[in-house]
Amino acid sequence: MALSPFFTGQDQSIFYPFDNFWEPFQRLDVWNNPVSRQFAQEASAVAGTQIDWLETPEAHIFKADLPGLKKEEIKVQVEDGRSLQVSGERKKEEVEKTDKWHRVERSQGSFLRRFRLPENANVEDVKAKVEDGVLTVTVPKRDQRRNHLS
Repeated sequence: MALSPFFTGQDQSIFYPFDNFWEPFQRLDVWNNPVSRQFAQEASAVAGTQIDWLETPEAHIFKADLPGLKKEEIKVQVEDGRSLQVSGERKKEEVEKTDKWHRVERSQGSFLRRFRLPENANVEDVKAKVEDGVLTVTVPKRDQRRNHLS
């Protein structure tokens, strides 16, 4: 018995089956006006910011791919005692009025992600770094041994 992908066609990948979801709608005139394009780009900036959360015995580690962003354009905060917030903005690329976009796939606009940290998170010692377009936020855990002593 042979296995065949559920999605077929030259432009679709079995690894990213929904990449071309908006393709049929791009032919409609409603998407050709600047307001609709800007809304779609800003919405994709929020949806496109994916963050991994790994828990190790020592820390909670968050990683986000943020290509093209400088560390000054990314904000990492702890709010309300235990809420980690990662935000930033992907700037719109300026082009001449005579230029015409044929395809815009890179997201633009602001993004914001929040994570409720567990009780064992040491929010006083959060560290963040950006290296090769990857943001890594490390939230160490509190010393668990202290909590178990009578």
